[in-house]
Amino acid sequence: MKSYADGKMLAEVEEGIGLITFNQPEKRNAMSVNMWHGLTEILDDFEASDAVRAVVMTGAGHKAFVSGADISQFEQQRANANAQLEYDRLTSAGRARLAGFPKPVIARIRGFCLGGGLGIAMQADVRIAAVDSEFGIPAAKLGIAYGFDMVRKLVSLVGQAHARTLLFTGNRIDAAEAGRIGLVNQVVADEDLNTTVYELARTIADNAPLSVKAMKMAVNGTIQAESERDLAAINAAVLACFDSEDYREGRTAFMEKRKPAWKGR
Repeated sequence: MKSYADGKMLAEVEEGIGLITFNQPEKRNAMSVNMWHGLTEILDDFEASDAVRAVVMTGAGHKAFVSGADISQFEQQRANANAQLEYDRLTSAGRARLAGFPKPVIARIRGFCLGGGLGIAMQADVRIAAVDSEFGIPAAKLGIAYGFDMVRKLVSLVGQAHARTLLFTGNRIDAAEAGRIGLVNQVVADEDLNTTVYELARTIADNAPLSVKAMKMAVNGTIQAESERDLAAINAAVLACFDSEDYREGRTAFMEKRKPAWKGR
């Protein structure tokens, strides 16, 4: 295990799966600016590593995935509009890195997943939640508002009606309701959370990396504005699969009735 952000972010790799742990349980894993920098470093390392084919994000302990931004920093770093702009600048690299990360990401959620923590979870490709999880965006109760990118992501997952309810009320919902409205992909018993998440991660990691990357690009493109959508890059990624060693290996392995040995090229 490797530590980042003075130990507040942890990373390890096992059997093709990169694990990211938000490690501030005494504050319910609330995100500090330094933790955003650590997340950026971890994602850089995971993208560069051929050993990582899928990523799981989780919170330390059992009380929270990420409970939001570290409110203890608000007075110093987010006291007014100008300070908020500076905060956005300091954390934008981490947000952009997560949003544009090319490998599949699963959020393993237990406990509180609130505000900016929910924003992090929504950037994952898949969200698996334990039944004791709670979700919410309490911005209206704090006198702040979330920006367009986070709101667009929320609407893409749950639709306008549910997004308006979550944003306007600031109320929390339980895991069952989060599953019903599409905020999470699956809700499982607490004791089944690890098994469910890692079985899914291993299934993804066992598939052809170039294929998964191309399909993630295509799915992401469907929720981007037309001006942001890079169809040329998506089409190039699809065509690259057909010219890859992995495609030849996939065909051969299928005929020989064996598990393919992917190389990611």
